Amino acid sequence: MKAIAIQEFGRPEGMAVVDLPAPVPAAGQVLIATEAIGVGGVDALIRSGALASFGLFQEGHVPGSEVAGTVTAVGAGVDASWVGRRVWAFTGTGGGYVEQAVASVDAVLPLPAELSAADAVTLGTSGVVAHFALRHAHFAPGESVLVRGAAGSLGIPTVQLAARGGASAVAVTTSSAERGERLRKLGATHVLDRSGTSTDADADADADADAPEGYDVIIDIIAGPDMPTFLDRLNPNGRLVAIGMVAGPPPADLAAHMTAAFRKSMSFATFSADTVPEAAQRAVRAELFAGELSLDPVVHAVLPLEEAVRAHQLMDSGEAFGRIVLVP
Repeated sequence: MKAIAIQEFGRPEGMAVVDLPAPVPAAGQVLIATEAIGVGGVDALIRSGALASFGLFQEGHVPGSEVAGTVTAVGAGVDASWVGRRVWAFTGTGGGYVEQAVASVDAVLPLPAELSAADAVTLGTSGVVAHFALRHAHFAPGESVLVRGAAGSLGIPTVQLAARGGASAVAVTTSSAERGERLRKLGATHVLDRSGTSTDADADADADADAPEGYDVIIDIIAGPDMPTFLDRLNPNGRLVAIGMVAGPPPADLAAHMTAAFRKSMSFATFSADTVPEAAQRAVRAELFAGELSLDPVVHAVLPLEEAVRAHQLMDSGEAFGRIVLVP
C-alpha cells in the first residue's frame, strides 16, 4: 500500500511516498480503508525533527493521527459487526498517512451517514481540543477571549465555541484582513494583527480600535518568543492557555515575566487532550459529529495522499485557513 514516510527530518521535502505491506489488525484493533486523513500541527512538529532529539521518533516514521474511512477487517476480540461501518479513528502519534490504517477499537467512533470523511477529520480532534481548552481555561459566559493564531485548524473551532459560549468579545490575531473577515463570519468580534494590535487594513478597523485592552482568557496556539507580550494583555485573574507551539516554546524567562506582574494573579497553563479521559473525549466527539455543538467544519484544501509535501508546505507558510485533508 502507499504511505508517506519521513525520510529526513526538517523541511516538508524530507517526506516521500513509500510502499509498505498492508497492515493486519492485532487483537483489539480494526483495519480501516482510509477516505480522509487529517493533517495536523503535531504532524508538522514531528516532521520538523523537534522531537527526534528526545528519541521519540526516527526516520521512516509515518505521520498522521486521525483518519476516516470504512472498517475492512477486525482483530481478535473485536465484534465483527464493525466491518463495513464508516468510522473516525485516532491512530496515535503516527500511522495515519496511509491507504490502510490500524487503530484500537477503543479509539474508533461510528460516523453519521450525513457527515463526510473530510469533515470528520476536521472536527474529530480539533473540536475536542478547542472544547476542553476553553474548559481548562475556566471560560465563563460574559468573559472576553483572545485566540492567538485563530485561522488554523485549532483556532477556528475555538473562536466558534467562545462566541457561542457567550463571550463578551472574541478577538483574534491573524495575518491578513481577508482572513480576519472570514473569522468574523465564524464569530470573531475584533481582528488584530499578529502582534495583537488593530490593523488599519481591516474593513472594520474602527470597531477593532475598540478591542478590549485586556482579556480574561487567551487561547494561544503560537507560543514562541512573543508570548510574554500576550501575558501582558491578561486582565487581573486572567488565564492564558497554550494549546500549540507553532513558533516554538516560550522564552526561558517566562516565569520571571509573570512574577513581575505578581499582583495581577494571572495564570499560565499548557493543555493537551491527552489529559482528558477517553470517555469524556468520546462523548464530546459524538456531539460534534451529530451537530449538537453547531461547529462549522472549515477545510482549506483536499489533496491527494501523494501531495503530503505540498500539504506541509501550506502549513509551514501559514497559508492554510482551516484543516488540510489528504485522500488516498
